[in-house]
Amino acid sequence: MGASTNSNVKAFLLMIRKCEGTAGENGYRTLFGGKLFTDFSKHPNVKVPFSNTYSTAAGAYQFLYSTWVRIAATLNLKDFSPANQDLGAIELIREKNALLDVEQGRVQDAIRKVSKVWASLPGAGYGQPEKSLTVAVSYYTAAGGKFTA
Repeated sequence: MGASTNSNVKAFLLMIRKCEGTAGENGYRTLFGGKLFTDFSKHPNVKVPFSNTYSTAAGAYQFLYSTWVRIAATLNLKDFSPANQDLGAIELIREKNALLDVEQGRVQDAIRKVSKVWASLPGAGYGQPEKSLTVAVSYYTAAGGKFTA
């Protein structure tokens, strides 16, 4: 079974989207800050002011433009479609050596490993609102994620 069809991976991806605030119908076309984009042919690369800097985060997993360019090249992704955003998020999870943890239901270990990838996850430490581990795990279980015994 491929990672994108594994039920725990699907639950983990939804957990990330819920934590990031992009789980709704427009999540895959959401810019940092909540505005929407319409063109899925490429990452929008819109610089949204944030504190003394800006963010280019976009999509369901709030990919920074530089991260998306790297991931898209790694996976040979031709657009920023929802399916490719999912594949890109799975690749980021894999890069942090957390994909097997997710597939096998070790969700707390996986969250710890990927917390620096998504600012909303517990322990991210980016000065943005973070969900608690309890809330993140509740999103995972509500999405049908299972734990190992």
